[in-house]
Order: sequence, then C-alpha cells, then structure tokens
Amino acid sequence: MGAYLTGRDLGDELAYETTEQHLVISFFGLLGTFLVIYLFVKFVDGEPFANIGLYFKNDKKGFWVGVLAGFLIMVFGYLALYAFNQITFEGTQFLVGEFFMTLLLFLTVSISEELMFRGYVLRNLMESMNNFIALLLSAMVFALMHAANPNLSLVGNINLFLAGILLGLPYMYTKSLMFPIAFHFSWNFFQSVIGFNVSGIDSYSLIEFKIKESTILNGGNFGFEGSVLATLFQILLILAFYAVFNRDKRKELKTGV
Repeated sequence: MGAYLTGRDLGDELAYETTEQHLVISFFGLLGTFLVIYLFVKFVDGEPFANIGLYFKNDKKGFWVGVLAGFLIMVFGYLALYAFNQITFEGTQFLVGEFFMTLLLFLTVSISEELMFRGYVLRNLMESMNNFIALLLSAMVFALMHAANPNLSLVGNINLFLAGILLGLPYMYTKSLMFPIAFHFSWNFFQSVIGFNVSGIDSYSLIEFKIKESTILNGGNFGFEGSVLATLFQILLILAFYAVFNRDKRKELKTGV
C-alpha cells in the first residue's frame, strides 16, 4: 500500500529514493505488522495483546534509558572516529522537514521491528524453550532479516546479531518493549543525523563528514554498525545489562518479592 501511494516499485533498488517515500512505506508496514501480530496474539496464541509489552506508562525509565544509550553510543563513536583520524568533518545541513520525517521514519521502523522480533518472535520462543536459547535464536533471525542490506560486511553481520542480543536481553527480563523500541530508534536516528549510513542505507544527515578510507574501525559504507567500535559498545552494554538484571533478580529472591 505504501509503495503504491508513493509510486515506487518494491523491487526497485531506489524504492526508498526520498525520506518521504521511505516514511510512507514504513508507516504502512507498521500498520500491517501491528495488525498481523494483534491477530496472531489474540486468536492464535489466545492471549491478551497487552502481554506483548507495549506499556510506556509502566516503563518510562526503560524508554528514556534506551534513548540516552543510543544517543551516547553514536556521539562517542563519532568522536572516537574523529580522534582516530578516520573521518573528516565537512559541515552541517539542518533541513526541518527532512529532520522530522527522519525522526518519524526511524520511530516507525523501530516499533515495527521490535513488535515482530522481540514482542512476538522472542516472546513465543521463550514460552517453548530456555530463555537464553530463545534469545540467541531470535538474534539470529534478526540478523538474517537484514542480510540483504547493501554494503553488509562480516563485522556488520556480527553487530546485527549482537544488536538482537542487546535488544532482546532487557525484554527477556522485563517483558517490556520500551527499552528495545527506544534504543532501536535512538541508535538508528542519531546514527543517521550524525552522518553515518544506517545498516548500509543512506539517509538524511544533520552532520556531513567524509570517510577517508573504509576500514573495520569506521564501518565503511555500511555505517557505524559495520565498525568494531559498535561491536565493543554493544558487548559492554550486554554485559552491563546482564549484571544489573541478575543483581536485581538476586535481590528479589533474597527479599522474597
């Protein structure tokens, strides 16, 4: 439907030629994803849709932690690459319409993908097997679904798998989609506006910079997700979350909550 309204062919490499076209297609993709998952949860799984974890009111902390974490990783990543002489700053271009359409675009993408991969795939896998095996399998599915992205590298593939772990780990413990949605959105949005490609796709950038030479340090044309710095940041965050959630779990067991 979105492709039809924008006059684009989904088989065309330039199907996402403009931010507006990409936004319209992503919006209708979100509607379709929401409807399908709602029907499956209600009529196939026989559960209340609320079980999927879409409750901002009860998990504002998780949401804002996700936004802040994505922002800080991209800022530190940019500064590190600049310090290592991997990129050259070329200027800025603030286009109001592009900025807000890009914001909405990555918000719709993050909600759609988190509903599918964490809210449905991971949640259902967790009900039928060990939680950590379910987490690994869902991360593999998440990485495979992005395997056709342009300019994908080995490091990029590893980082997509790690992203599946990082987005799924908090959900595994909290059953809330607030952190996964917020972090996914923040990671993509700030990656874009700071000047990187997002999963190999070029989009609006507030900051313009030039990559001197494509390396595993700067991620090349795949964007920051193709950088070993992204690998490092994600591993550190996964370990931090694992430590925090297990500490909280031990406290609950001691207090009998």
